[in-house]
Amino acid sequence: MLKRAVGVSGLSVGRLGLGTMTWGGDVSPDTARLLLRDFVAAGGDLIDTAPAYGGGRAEELVGRYLRSDLRRDDLVIATKAGFGTHGGVQTVDTSRRAMLDDLTDSLRRLRTDHVDIWQVHAWGDAPLEETLAALDQAVNSGMARYVGVCNYIGWQLGTAAAWQRAVPGRARLVSGQIEYSLLARRAEVEVLPALAHHGMGLFPWSPLGRGVLTGKYRGGVLRDSRGGREHLAWFVEPYLDARSTAVVDAVARAADGLGLSTAQVALLWVRDAPGVTAPLLGARTTDQLASLLQTESQSLPEPIAAALDDITGGPHAGRGRA
Repeated sequence: MLKRAVGVSGLSVGRLGLGTMTWGGDVSPDTARLLLRDFVAAGGDLIDTAPAYGGGRAEELVGRYLRSDLRRDDLVIATKAGFGTHGGVQTVDTSRRAMLDDLTDSLRRLRTDHVDIWQVHAWGDAPLEETLAALDQAVNSGMARYVGVCNYIGWQLGTAAAWQRAVPGRARLVSGQIEYSLLARRAEVEVLPALAHHGMGLFPWSPLGRGVLTGKYRGGVLRDSRGGREHLAWFVEPYLDARSTAVVDAVARAADGLGLSTAQVALLWVRDAPGVTAPLLGARTTDQLASLLQTESQSLPEPIAAALDDITGGPHAGRGRA
């Protein structure tokens, strides 16, 4: 798998990452093991996880297979802090204490002494300088090699990145993670320009539009899909409207002409969009992952990428078109 630099940092990763949000829940331990093996065998190295995924179970599975199946040095492990479920209630706590407690627990579950990228999972109510000081402490102590943020909008990202660059010795933010797909291009308005200005990489989550861009919902909601499961239906429902259906139909037409699947076309558009470092794949089966990994030798013809731009919100400014 080809590699890309994470912003202007010295870190590089494969241009596709493996997300673990459903591990320990919809994805069984045995399937998670196969997904991890297949991903690494294909040259992938970026594994994205979080304490919130499966209540820590996703991190535990990554840690287990690090000991039994893989070498730590072959992986770039990214995890998060500041968001979780406590007492059945989702909470955001980005205080220094909560952040560092999360990191300590993550390292224990991952069975490692450091993570490669440690990310603030969400914007919180704690003073920003306190949250970012936790990132500095993690890097200075060796518990994290690089740091980034997730789900920050433009002004939040710009403020945080500028704060870290203002004083020598602070840990520079190297990456941002946000939803980005043919169904969710809002990041192009402020987030992508902010990332580019501050020399940060982008890890898009849900590059397949929460599964909708696979085309699986064109005939209705399947019971074994995310949209058919009560605990995940809310996640998919926003993209089951008429506009999204029209976009999926357009992607499917492009796929037919190129001899690719709908999901592959949608992924290629994100993977090669300006400013993207590595989309995070949320595959729940080995067949799904295998199909997506087959895109390594593929790319979209420029006229197709431009047509998809126009259909889904207009020209992509990063491609240099007016």
